[in-house]
Amino acid sequence: MLQSLLALPLGALTEVLVFLALYALSPLSGKQVALLVGLVSLCAVVLYSLINWPGADVLAMYIAVLAVSAYLLAIISSNYEERRAERTAKRRWFHWAPTVIVVFFLALFALDGVLVSISTQGLPAPFARVLLPPTVANDHVQSVFPGTVANNFQKKEDQYNAYLAQVKRQQERGWKLDKGWLKKPVEGEPAVFQLRVLEADDAPVRFAQVGGVFLRPSDSRKDTVFAMQEIQPGLYQAVLTLPQPGMWDLLLTVKRGGQLHELRASTSVSAKAP
Repeated sequence: MLQSLLALPLGALTEVLVFLALYALSPLSGKQVALLVGLVSLCAVVLYSLINWPGADVLAMYIAVLAVSAYLLAIISSNYEERRAERTAKRRWFHWAPTVIVVFFLALFALDGVLVSISTQGLPAPFARVLLPPTVANDHVQSVFPGTVANNFQKKEDQYNAYLAQVKRQQERGWKLDKGWLKKPVEGEPAVFQLRVLEADDAPVRFAQVGGVFLRPSDSRKDTVFAMQEIQPGLYQAVLTLPQPGMWDLLLTVKRGGQLHELRASTSVSAKAP
């Protein structure tokens, strides 16, 4: 979490330090040095991303931060050069306007870094305990709603009607799904996810085909498809390894004969201890 949070401001700080070194040691103007440093930084980020893809949203954020940092360095250095050329013994090159711009973008970069970190890894545990409602012990998956809704159901009435019919069938069937992890999952480590399926009269739902997919909102390539095995009457388990910490969406399906039950939920994966 801390590394992701500091990556953006550290990248911008590195760019500033390299700029200052080249500006002091080379005969190039501030605009020329800023252009050179900006191009090298962007090329380095793009090449690194091709090897370790962070997701298009994160890459766009890094490109924006580095490009704007180089642009601000060009403005400030150009202003400095103009003031230095004009100043007299009583004049100063400093002006409040560039300072306000720099402070604004530094605050914006810090906020962007926090948002990127939260979107990929979730809230840190201390903030989550304060801001989020408490979860039931030993159940780290929070249900949102049953069934799957097409994003464009308003334009496709047949799909919306099919969704309503599916929800009605599930309500009438009365199956009870109790799901969760045997222990809280940690990134890169196997964990047991289980589901108990009961009839309306609490009889176990046996011999069903149970499976689903854990969806990574920020990077669909990390989506994890799984199937579950029945280890006891009505009790299904699967051993899963989710590769990244943070929030994951879950789409779960239970099929038995012509009966279909769907459930959408979310779960939280912890980061590895340092």
